[in-house]
Amino acid sequence: MSGQVGSREDGSPEPSFEDQVRRAFANLEGVLTAAGCGFDDIVDVTTFHTNPDAQLETVMAVRAELLGGPPYPNWTAIGATWLAGFDFEIKVIARVPGDFPKADPGISHPC
Repeated sequence: MSGQVGSREDGSPEPSFEDQVRRAFANLEGVLTAAGCGFDDIVDVTTFHTNPDAQLETVMAVRAELLGGPPYPNWTAIGATWLAGFDFEIKVIARVPGDFPKADPGISHPC
């Protein structure tokens, strides 16, 4: 899923950092739901922070509340100097539940 930020309906950021994080997770949940997924389907997370030292504790508390316990997805946290007026962004890779056609054994795959 492409990066989600803590934007309100008018596109402006939530004023407090914790509210930005909660809104970003809520926005992410909406995109996941639309794709037929949920938080349990996340396999990889990348978060961007404008002040990681001061923000990581808040992010991890919200993560624990919303994503629950193990097994945890892979997680990469990146410090960023600019996020277009926001202080937090999250992007994920999630598996889409369901049946998919199996690869054609007659086709060579580069992997």
